Amino acid sequence: MVSPNINQEKPSVLVRGLEKIIILPKVVMKKVLCICKMSKEIAQDDPRKVIHSLKVGLAISLVSLFYYYQPLYENFGLSAMWAVMTVVVVFEYTVGATLGKGLNRTMATLAAGALGVGAHYLASLSGETGEPILIGFFVFLQAAIASFIRFFPKVKTRYDYGMLIFILTFSLISVSGFRDDEVVKMAHKRLSTIFLGGSACVMISIFVCPVWAGEELHYSIAQKLETLGDFLEAFVGEYFKTTKEEESKEKNSFLEGYKSILNAKSSEESLANFARWEPGHGKFKFRHPWSQYLKIGALSRQCAYRMEALKEQLNSDIKGLTEIRGTIQELCTEMCLESSMALKQLSLSIKTMTKKSSHDTHIANSKAAVKSLNSLLQSSLWKETDLLSVIPAVTVASLLIDVVGCTDEITDSVNVLATMINFDTLDDEKKTKEVSQSPTCECVKPNPMIENSHVVIITEDSMCDKCNKV
Repeated sequence: MVSPNINQEKPSVLVRGLEKIIILPKVVMKKVLCICKMSKEIAQDDPRKVIHSLKVGLAISLVSLFYYYQPLYENFGLSAMWAVMTVVVVFEYTVGATLGKGLNRTMATLAAGALGVGAHYLASLSGETGEPILIGFFVFLQAAIASFIRFFPKVKTRYDYGMLIFILTFSLISVSGFRDDEVVKMAHKRLSTIFLGGSACVMISIFVCPVWAGEELHYSIAQKLETLGDFLEAFVGEYFKTTKEEESKEKNSFLEGYKSILNAKSSEESLANFARWEPGHGKFKFRHPWSQYLKIGALSRQCAYRMEALKEQLNSDIKGLTEIRGTIQELCTEMCLESSMALKQLSLSIKTMTKKSSHDTHIANSKAAVKSLNSLLQSSLWKETDLLSVIPAVTVASLLIDVVGCTDEITDSVNVLATMINFDTLDDEKKTKEVSQSPTCECVKPNPMIENSHVVIITEDSMCDKCNKV
């Protein structure tokens, strides 16, 4: 009775196997098309990634000449592989990351090579019996000390890779020198090939379509402020149902933008670390205040956390009475829109590195709205209302007040950054100051863009060269 069941199962297994073999080409083709589509999206999203890939290929091709060109191979031999390995390990997407890794690797190799040769020389003085003991002790000592130093916060941030290379190079030279008397020659070849490989990476990274970590941090911070402003503008329309259905679909993406800010701390710190390695370029001079960008980024995350709570209020089933929301609608709308415009003006100010006074006006308006809202919440209007129906609207109002406070702190930090970097003053503001401070006469046409241009204050008698009037 068992054998018929077995005979019935075998064909089904074979059939399933044949079906998988038949559809295998289609599955492979589907995955290939998926990879091609993903590659196209990445290339279109940031063409610099394609250029970076070509730069890495160019660097490895140039360094490989140490193997292909016979005279170079005769000088370096198999040590030329360290140049290729250096390019593979050191070449990074940004100039700062490449410079940091390159300098770490070069300096660590130089220091470890010198100490390794010295350790080999001291060990050789103790004779054949004591030499391996001393070499082993030196290797243990440097590995233990260097590994402990890696736990120091500043070392971990900027020199961790260099400490790893130091341990590796010292151990290789010390141990290899025990079996090879030409330890100095070996250390020289290793240092030379690493220097050549690192130099190729740095030169190509700087002079061929460079991607500066400082610029990436600069514009990413500005983009985060713009994202926060877009959220506030979209939120007020969604919460008070003032946005049209067509606009609502477009602004839904703005309500999700804050999520990219919440987890940006590690990337900002990495970019700031890499930016410190970079030389001065363009408007980013040497010793640029990158730490101030991190402060602005931290304040942006604090603001984004409030926005996450506001987003949850949109998704909540309990939103309170419509009448209560209508009571605070005008003031909350003013707070949102003024804060949104202030954040967008701050973003534009950072992008263009120009000073603007308009964001201060928006902050002042939002603060005035906050005072009015506090007075409204403390009035006797709410005493006759059910507490449970008031809580959702008051929660939103409280969060918006916190957002205004965060926006004010961001404004102060951006103003500090503008002072430290000496942002340029806009031409319109310069002209306004010049006209407002200089005396005018009848022959000078008033500027319609300047308020109260008809008011003239003459502090002392002066003669106009054009009309010969005082």
